[in-house]
Amino acid sequence: MTSIDARDVPADPISRERLAERGLDYRVVAADGDDFLPFYRAIRRGFLDAEPTAEQEENAARTIAERRMIGVFGPAAEPGAMPVATIDSWVTPLTLPGAAGRPGALPELEMWAISGVTVASTHRRRGIARALLEGELRAASAAGLAIAGLTVTESTIYGRYGFGMAVPVENIAIETKRAGWIGPATDVTLAYVERPRLVEVLGELHERVRTQRPGNVGGFPFRWETIAGTAPGSTDGAKTRGVIARDAAGEIRGALVFVLSEGAHHAHHVLDVRHLVAETPDARAALWRFAIEHDLVGTVKADLQPVDDALPWLVTDPRAVERTVFDHGWLRVLDVPRVLRARGYAADADATVTVRDDLGIADGTWRVAITGGAAAVTPDEGAADVELGVSELSSVVVGGVSLGSLAAAGRVTGDAAAIAALDAALRSGPAPHLSIWY
Repeated sequence: MTSIDARDVPADPISRERLAERGLDYRVVAADGDDFLPFYRAIRRGFLDAEPTAEQEENAARTIAERRMIGVFGPAAEPGAMPVATIDSWVTPLTLPGAAGRPGALPELEMWAISGVTVASTHRRRGIARALLEGELRAASAAGLAIAGLTVTESTIYGRYGFGMAVPVENIAIETKRAGWIGPATDVTLAYVERPRLVEVLGELHERVRTQRPGNVGGFPFRWETIAGTAPGSTDGAKTRGVIARDAAGEIRGALVFVLSEGAHHAHHVLDVRHLVAETPDARAALWRFAIEHDLVGTVKADLQPVDDALPWLVTDPRAVERTVFDHGWLRVLDVPRVLRARGYAADADATVTVRDDLGIADGTWRVAITGGAAAVTPDEGAADVELGVSELSSVVVGGVSLGSLAAAGRVTGDAAAIAALDAALRSGPAPHLSIWY
């Protein structure tokens, strides 16, 4: 439960004025108004989806309609006209790193989640995307949010607005016959589950598991319906299967959603993991073993896996596990002191840090004094020990990217000892993980 309803946040006046100068109307789209279905169709067009069916349109009224929707419309557009650009947003919890040596649920911070960013091909190069993204950041900051986030289809766009790639994941392909299995035996039992029940299980597990790793966000019913193949218009719905993992006490500790497709011959089919969630290492190992040892499967594919997954150490030949790092979760700091105070730390550090922000939202210099896993952050007018842009700060804030690596790339400057100390403090164990698209 969040304290802010994004739908109550008005359209950003600066973006509205800038687009009005170009003859474009930037405005909030009401879920019960004439603009809603055209807005939904425009999102589908932007992501190259087919025209929605009546069932999909009806379903949209209970999914994206719960979000704050902004549309950009052409000159003198009539009610019900298709927008030329879209964006939607909502507030959701973001899990942050905890202090080293302190077990239990990790801290959280409310995040402005952004999705549905589209601009029609007929309206490129008119400053629309800039107005949309900057408008979201100004609106979120004005509403009192300290951080924003999104997942992206194009990785070259969002850095210019201060977003940083913060939560890398791995996309995995496994040659099953070559991989073998050497993982330990567990007392986990597996069972197939029907898809409607699978939707419920995925939501329940996600809410428990997301507090175990930084970088994850709250889920939503339509995400689980899409993964389980029960959402209207699902292309693989009838082929989607689900398996749950129970511990010795009979409690559900994990779930695997997958689709099988034909390979080169009858003994080399492909098992495509659509989602794997596990609350315990034993449940995760049991689900991986099920996938790798599945009859007639030669290849297992799985996206959005944590970068520190135990899988390569559970198989005979780790080279049979092809791992490709993917920039999945992007974050954007809006309030430097609040974000740095909200998370825990792995080591002590004390440095004066200057953050540059072209939008002026997170500009400033602060003394960051970290002791006992917590940070005191106070404004400072002295010379900075460390200087970096808001994009770089956003990349390191949940511990998924090394401050030292960014310094080596020339993206962070300052005193080497101060950078090293902050780098050690910002690290996270376990590694951050974002398990869904949003």
